[in-house]
Amino acid sequence: MLKALKNIFKKSPEPTAERQAPTAKQQPLHPASPQREPTTAQAKPAPSKPAAAAKPQQQPWSVADWVVEPVEGKTRFHDFDLSPELMRAIQDLGFPYCTPIQAQVLGHTLAGKDAIGRAQTGTGKTAAFLISTISQLTQTPPPAERYMGEPRALIIAPTRELVVQIANDAIDLTKYTNLNVMSLVGGMDFDKQRKQLEARYCDIMVATPGRLLDFNQRGDVHLDMVEVLVLDEGDRMLDMGFIPQVRQIIRQTPHKAERQTLLFSATFTEDVMNLSKQWTTDPAIVEIEPEHVASDSVEQHVYAVAESDKYTLLYNLIKNNKWPRVIVFANRRDEVRRIQERLSRDGISAAQMSGDVPQHRRIRVLENFRSGRLRVLVATDVAGRGIHVDDISHVVNFTLPEDPDDYVHRIGRTGRAGTTGVSISFAGEDDAYALPPIEALLGHKIQCETPSEELLIAPPKSR
Repeated sequence: MLKALKNIFKKSPEPTAERQAPTAKQQPLHPASPQREPTTAQAKPAPSKPAAAAKPQQQPWSVADWVVEPVEGKTRFHDFDLSPELMRAIQDLGFPYCTPIQAQVLGHTLAGKDAIGRAQTGTGKTAAFLISTISQLTQTPPPAERYMGEPRALIIAPTRELVVQIANDAIDLTKYTNLNVMSLVGGMDFDKQRKQLEARYCDIMVATPGRLLDFNQRGDVHLDMVEVLVLDEGDRMLDMGFIPQVRQIIRQTPHKAERQTLLFSATFTEDVMNLSKQWTTDPAIVEIEPEHVASDSVEQHVYAVAESDKYTLLYNLIKNNKWPRVIVFANRRDEVRRIQERLSRDGISAAQMSGDVPQHRRIRVLENFRSGRLRVLVATDVAGRGIHVDDISHVVNFTLPEDPDDYVHRIGRTGRAGTTGVSISFAGEDDAYALPPIEALLGHKIQCETPSEELLIAPPKSR
């Protein structure tokens, strides 16, 4: 399959939607000074010189202070030419060895190559593109003349939660550098985000497509100095209809020969590969084939249950087993809302995560879930893709997803980072048809169980 994918990327003319390539191929690390006129609706403001955001003084540290023994079959971060500041941040996060996708991607991207990558959720792809991006920005001096709202690296993700998560990871990895990270998402205070653009230079910008275009079209964000472009969750952006917006954004960036482009996707569909061909130049293709589609660290169960009994079963499972941290998935927003409201009425601390919830509340919900103040999170698939929380003990599929890949992404929320987890799915008369395609993807049957009578006792009336 890998050989077939590589054949797609034979030299071909770039689509007319992109700028015409220069006569000579440029290096991915393009010159420091801007050469083209602004492409946004408004002209750029005059360059300004804001005071750099001061970072706290740090104790002296060198890479020699972090000893990681070589292990056969594993790649250390020491094996790459990373700056001491970046290595120190990686040490703080407790990652001495690369995951497979990190090891393969960094081998190409640190040399300046474009790349497209596919790996299961929870495999460390976010750290892979962040480490590569931060390394380039720290090794390349910033432009002598800079404008406000002019990022050097742009990361586009489809959901607000994913943007916030990526930005937080970027802040952790840049804390010993002078790089500034900013995020732009819908559902948050527009003026507050605009003021951060005016307060300091932006090195790494993480954004959803819609909000980024809002600022770009107002003349607050300029994309003509982007050195690194990252597109995360490419398949999800296709599913959510964001590609026209993404095309509009990419036309504002330098030609693909003058920037480094990294694209990551959970799946390599034909549409994803065609977009990759348009937006990248001779990319390295990194495809981490899992030994198993679903992790062996997740114990999977299916309950055959009537639709009318699903909520009762959910309530008793959570109440009787005292699960500490649970995600419940449903297919529709109205289902998510009803499940959360009933759990709350019945005395179980629960919150919902869907497109109906304002962004400031979603961030607070995730913080409460991480801290343990919130026990149950009820979510849709789109919102769930942005949830990266450790120590989730159980995942419950209240309704089975129509897309088998979504099942894998759902249960991948548990059993992460060497821990074990449990997934429980409810198969009722309305969604049992979705089970055979899931089993076909997994390569094995999942034994259906009948809930005991105790699990179908109706919860006491809420007072």
